[in-house]
Amino acid sequence: MQKLSVLTHNKIRHWMEALRFRLARPDALLLLALLGLLTGFLAGGVIVLFRFVVENFQDYLLPGNDPDNYEALSTGLRFLFPIVASLLLAFMFYKSAKGIRVLGVARVMERMAYHQGYLTLREFFLQFIGSAIAIIGGHSVGREGPHVHLGASAGSLFAQSLKLPNNSIRTLVASGAAAGISASFNTPLAGVIFALEVIMMEYTLSSFVPVMLASVAANALSIAILGNQPAFVIPDLSFISFAELPVILVLGVLVGAIAAFFNHTLEFISARTQFLEIWWRVIVAGIIIALIGLFYPEVLGIGYDSVNKALLGQFSITVLLGLTFAKLLATSISIGLGVPGGMIGPAFFIGATLGGTIGYIASYLFDVDPSHIGFYALLGMGAMVGASLQAPLAALVAVMELTYNPSIIMPGMLTIVIAQLTASEVFNKQSLFVSMLRSNGLDYDTNPVMQVLRGIGVASILSDKIVRLDKDISSEEAVNLITDNKDVDWILLNNKDKQLSMLLPITELAKFLQTNEESEDDPPLNETIDLLEIPAKRLQLSPISLQANLQQAHEKFEHEAEALYVVFNEELDDENARIYGVITENMVEKAYKK
Repeated sequence: MQKLSVLTHNKIRHWMEALRFRLARPDALLLLALLGLLTGFLAGGVIVLFRFVVENFQDYLLPGNDPDNYEALSTGLRFLFPIVASLLLAFMFYKSAKGIRVLGVARVMERMAYHQGYLTLREFFLQFIGSAIAIIGGHSVGREGPHVHLGASAGSLFAQSLKLPNNSIRTLVASGAAAGISASFNTPLAGVIFALEVIMMEYTLSSFVPVMLASVAANALSIAILGNQPAFVIPDLSFISFAELPVILVLGVLVGAIAAFFNHTLEFISARTQFLEIWWRVIVAGIIIALIGLFYPEVLGIGYDSVNKALLGQFSITVLLGLTFAKLLATSISIGLGVPGGMIGPAFFIGATLGGTIGYIASYLFDVDPSHIGFYALLGMGAMVGASLQAPLAALVAVMELTYNPSIIMPGMLTIVIAQLTASEVFNKQSLFVSMLRSNGLDYDTNPVMQVLRGIGVASILSDKIVRLDKDISSEEAVNLITDNKDVDWILLNNKDKQLSMLLPITELAKFLQTNEESEDDPPLNETIDLLEIPAKRLQLSPISLQANLQQAHEKFEHEAEALYVVFNEELDDENARIYGVITENMVEKAYKK
């Protein structure tokens, strides 16, 4: 029985090893598709659980049947909710948040850019519990950012548990992020585009297919458990005539300017308060949000009920204008002071109220039908998300999926593009996520060469034609090595302390022997050759993990190594670890040029 158990264990180990080698290749589409599907169900389950917790607490604590019904709370409770939530968040951060500066989408982007998508269980629980407290307590944050972080964490932790190569971990992180958006809005295609546009920042078949399957799986699970209820109640809206184009152009420019102002305000608050510990910042945020909520209770929580009213034209122009700036200020304070939550929901809110305001003005100045105000609110939603998050395609696709109306595409594209150009080119603003990273002292850089290298694992290009030798061998052993080992290209050399030191191409040894033969000065067969002393081109060795990708190999070549030997991650410091193969800088360059 014990022997059978050992055999089974070895068989599984060999199977997993073969799986990891296959996934290190950039074209392992079928395996990635299967893993993406599993990630979608896993991330979708996490999102469903999060929504179940938040919405049931809101149903229990808030009056009426609407989970966002903070307006129906008494004045005292409206003031108390954000403060109590902030005290709970302060306690949580004081105990558990050391070393984590941001959460949400910005955290996922930072981990993808500099840590190969590795996310931890600790930040998963911080995001889950912290965002639930913040949303239930009425802070002006969205649920989509937490959904993205939780879904991405589910994908990352799943991949880490299988010890998959880092290029595959990145794909499963993006798959989890897509699942988060899909299960949040019932918009599976927008989830895919958001993951590729914002998280992965690339469009390739090997990433598109698993991300798409993950989004579908999460959406199906969400519908099966939570129902097919849309996030927003959108009336029948359409583009009526080209006479509306001037209003659409103005709306795009205005939304772009407000998006830039939103970005600047949030960045300013975040940067200027970094001297305070996070627990003090969230307490300050709670007090300010409580004060704002006394005058504008609609801005408390996610605010989808208010977005629905704006789409249905149920607010007056003065209320819409007031809510626009109240929500902008409340969200900037909540997010800027470190309250864990998302920015996509608030961006939808601000865009809807601002678009509704423009719709009212258009109805006064250009004889636009007042019932058509929801059309401008919808365009404002897409434009605000596209401009503030610098994700125009995801914003357009979200608007399309929310309306199921092809006539919205042309005006939606125009509004989103103008808003994006206004924010990025006129006001020189980047996305809210990048602004949050930089205001917290974290740089963010995107390099197209690094993007390609991140998608290829070292296991897919290593040479396993190796032999490990001590530095001293006899002439006979050297000759036999050349003549009898046709499948050896590289010699791993131990130094006098039996530690790996250098990599010697076997052609260099052959060249040395040939030179001696031509000089008619053949050494006796028992004479010792010091492979670390003979005239030859040797490369300094450093270890690299089997899970690493070519970006990590490239960074090692830039800083410390001339050649790399590949070992399993847990054995990087073990001199007796199994060596899978070697990598040279030339191998990385060839892989990139393919």
